[in-house]
Amino acid sequence: MSNQDSQALDLTTWIIDRALSGVPPMRRSAYQVADDFIKDKKFKNNNERVASLITWETSKNFTSGFVTGMGGIITLPVAIPAAIGASYAIQARMSGAIARIHGHDLEDDRIRTFVLLTLAGDSAKEVLKQAGVKIGSKVTQKLISQVPGKVLIEINKKIGFRLITKAGEKGVINLMKIVPVVGGAVAGGFDAVSCQAVGRIAHDIFRRNNGYQRKAK
Repeated sequence: MSNQDSQALDLTTWIIDRALSGVPPMRRSAYQVADDFIKDKKFKNNNERVASLITWETSKNFTSGFVTGMGGIITLPVAIPAAIGASYAIQARMSGAIARIHGHDLEDDRIRTFVLLTLAGDSAKEVLKQAGVKIGSKVTQKLISQVPGKVLIEINKKIGFRLITKAGEKGVINLMKIVPVVGGAVAGGFDAVSCQAVGRIAHDIFRRNNGYQRKAK
C-alpha cells in the first residue's frame, strides 16, 4: 500500500472514529445524538427528527468552523486545516446519527462506509465508480447491501482521497494563513453550507426502506 493510500485510509478512520465514538474533539457520539432525537416525543416522525438535527448541527458546525479557523489545534493524520478536519468529523457524526434515526446499525461496516461517503457530496457517485461499484442514477439505500465487503476498503480510500483534495481546493487554507480572523469566518460559512448538503444526502440515502434497516439498539 502506498503512502498516499495509507494517508487516505488514516483520514477516514480518524473521521469515523470521532464521529461514531465521540473521541475528542467530539464531545458526544453519533449514537448519543441520534438517541436524543429518537427519544424526543415532540417529533411526529423521523423526517422531522432529521430536519431538526440538520438545523442543529449546521449551527454547531458553523461555530466549530469559526473557532478552529481562528487557531484551534487538533491532531490530524494528514496535512489539512484543523477547521476542515473538525468539520468533516462533525458532518460524519450528523450523517451517522441520521442513519441510526432511520434504524441502521452503526456497527455495520457498510453503513460506516456510506456515512463517510455522504461527505463526498455530489462526488459520491464518482467515488463509487472509481472504486469499481456499478450504480444507477442515484446512490440509494438498496445499493448499500449490494456492495461486496472486500470493496469497502477501496471505497474508503477513494473517499479519503476526495476529502484531502476537497480540503486543498478551498481558498480557506491560504486565507487563514494571511488573515486568521477572516479565515475563521470563511471556514465557518463553508462548514454550514457543507453540513446542510451532507445532511440532505444522508437523509436521502438512509431513509429508503428496502428491508436492510435494523432496529436501533
